[in-house]
Amino acid sequence: MHVNCDCCADTASPHLGRRRLLLGAVGVLAATALPNDVVRAAAPAARTSLSPADALKLMKEGNENFRNEAPSLAANGRERRLELARGQAPFCVLVGCSDSRVSPEILFGRGLGELFIVRNAGNTVDTAALGSIEYAVGVLGVPLVVVLGHQSCGAVAAAVDVVEKNASFPGVIGEMVQPIVPAVLEARSQGGDLLEASVRSNARRVAKRLTTQSLVIKDALTAGKVSVVGARYGLSDGQVEWMEDI
Repeated sequence: MHVNCDCCADTASPHLGRRRLLLGAVGVLAATALPNDVVRAAAPAARTSLSPADALKLMKEGNENFRNEAPSLAANGRERRLELARGQAPFCVLVGCSDSRVSPEILFGRGLGELFIVRNAGNTVDTAALGSIEYAVGVLGVPLVVVLGHQSCGAVAAAVDVVEKNASFPGVIGEMVQPIVPAVLEARSQGGDLLEASVRSNARRVAKRLTTQSLVIKDALTAGKVSVVGARYGLSDGQVEWMEDI
């Protein structure tokens, strides 16, 4: 006696057999390769709801916690990674130096997806850097831009040597430090430690330039959607000095 079964039905109807095979494969993939939290990550992330003042407050609190060696509460685990897979919503653009001793997320106690970082020697802003900052402010809606210089910056020290000793450097290093020279000339008129004064002058000048030469940032400033501040990080004490009067 013949008994109907799936294998016979598939043999009798090849199209039906292939359809069942495909449906079965899709079911297996859905059960094993697409966890619910990955599926939920399909929607785009919203912009941060923080105001410029709130964003700056978070940065200040983060640095204070770092200085006091408070346990980090930064979100860097699996759930945070899955959340960020659908998009980013940082609350601060950090224009910093490439120096290995100045790691922004650590200095400010921030986690994945919170800082939009632009780094190069001397925390200067060229065309590529400016475009990156404008993207963060104009497209991502980031409410705060911090230009962070630091104690004993090598790039600023090189610019000081250019001014004081007419120094020259190999490759394109000399071209890299040229934008810092005006900050050194400004600081030289102030007296005191020329290197440290130049670090502060450079951070302040770069921040000021962002507010005057970028139409994207100027429009956001006028609308009260962004703040731009300068800052200086102390390598020895871990403290960030804020320059908000840009």
